[in-house]
Amino acid sequence: MPHPSLVVEIASSHVAVAGWSKSGRDLDNYAVEPLPVGTVMASPVDANVVQPEGVKTALRKAFARVPLRGAPVALLIPDPVVRVFILPFETFPRRTDEALGMLRWRLKKSVPFDVDETAVSWMRQASKDGGLEIVAAVARQRIVREYEDILTSFDANAGVVMSSTLSTLPLLEDEGATLLVRMCGRTLVTVITQRGGLCVYRSTEMAAEAGALDPQAMLDEIFPAIAYFQDTFGGAPDRARMTGFGARSGVFRQALSAELKCPIAALAESAIALTLDESSKDLMNQDLDALVGWALNGGS
Repeated sequence: MPHPSLVVEIASSHVAVAGWSKSGRDLDNYAVEPLPVGTVMASPVDANVVQPEGVKTALRKAFARVPLRGAPVALLIPDPVVRVFILPFETFPRRTDEALGMLRWRLKKSVPFDVDETAVSWMRQASKDGGLEIVAAVARQRIVREYEDILTSFDANAGVVMSSTLSTLPLLEDEGATLLVRMCGRTLVTVITQRGGLCVYRSTEMAAEAGALDPQAMLDEIFPAIAYFQDTFGGAPDRARMTGFGARSGVFRQALSAELKCPIAALAESAIALTLDESSKDLMNQDLDALVGWALNGGS
């Protein structure tokens, strides 16, 4: 996967830009600009960029502080746009055209749009019994193009497009099993990884953002994912990481702690996050963990 040093996130609530050093670990500069409510309405099916000029105005301000570098950028888009599937296979083609055809056939009844008009990316991983699994990320092409067109208006192009939560996964511990509970706007994403593999991925639109959400609603959403993991993998997560809950993070952490008997901390306190420099930690404390996760996606 390409690894541009400049990353742009377009979310429902903000745009953010970060420029990383060539090593990938040092933050050169960053900028965040809020978006008016309704400017971007994240959806896997319907138009997302409702007010393109509003997004361009915010990005123009951000690029004034973090200039474009004349090279492709990494583009992070809202989680609801990208559907993620973990699919078992006995064999899987090595040829890209054959693999794409097989995935589209397999996903035909699982996505709420015509599978032939999708952008599909995938990677291989081992299943719990040593078999083959494919992790597939699927999005409607015309919706992805809405976000890419914003960059094109600045004479920039996306070398990589990824959902924001997928970008954060390198921040999770590789040892044992880790539960990630991530809130972005009204989207709650539940992820469980084990020894670097993706075991559970669940994305749901909640009734409210974290500031007005009942903690029980969060628990009701993540418990099926935990139960599935326990039934399938024969154990509970070894730890939990939370992010995106803002000023109410303590309330949500306490609610989860009362039900889940494992250490629970902010994503900014993960073993990997604690090794980062202060500027990266500052980004994470502002719930801009996707920008930091992108820096680690290069494997540095």
